[in-house]
Amino acid sequence: MVSNQTASTMEIETVPSEAKLLPQKPKFEPLKPHEMSDGEIQFRKVNVPPHRYTPLKKAWMDIYTPIFEQMKIDVRMNLKARRVELKTRTDTPDISNLQKCADFVHAFMLGFDVIDAIALLRLDELYVESFEIKDVKTLRGDHLSRAIGRLSGKGGKTKFAIENASKTRIVIADTKIHILGSFANIKIARDSLCSLILGSPAGKVYSKLRAVTARLAERF
Repeated sequence: MVSNQTASTMEIETVPSEAKLLPQKPKFEPLKPHEMSDGEIQFRKVNVPPHRYTPLKKAWMDIYTPIFEQMKIDVRMNLKARRVELKTRTDTPDISNLQKCADFVHAFMLGFDVIDAIALLRLDELYVESFEIKDVKTLRGDHLSRAIGRLSGKGGKTKFAIENASKTRIVIADTKIHILGSFANIKIARDSLCSLILGSPAGKVYSKLRAVTARLAERF
């Protein structure tokens, strides 16, 4: 009796359920860059400081050509407002190109050469960091002048050594310091410059730089 019951329970027919018909996935065409912002044209404006007006005139074509031809961004110099104005076009391949171009122009205004600043258009992981000497240590008068002298070194030797070792570019504009490079490299250059401001001799900074760059070379 028990065996009959078990047999009846085992003989359960599995009725195949009808395959549910799913609706087809919608196919959307990829949005064009100018459609991402609801067709609105985006702008960026970069002010031109008085001391960079003449260098901008001389290097205008070097700045204009990569922005207009390669990044597909419209650029003009507003002489009345004394600022460089950038805006997107309908054929701009990527909306982020506008910010890259604004960073490129801003880097030039800070004092970087066009050859160095143009790397901001080519590479993604590059930044510009700025700080003042007084952010590190409050110095006045001759003490401040000596600190600026220590940063540059004789004929710019110290500055070039830090640039080459950390693969960055440094601009020392009075008491302001601007560093262009990747995040890790900016940190190395900034630490070296801060040590010099605080009074470390150049020889000590060089030896520390050598140790840090050797460690970086082993890592990559």
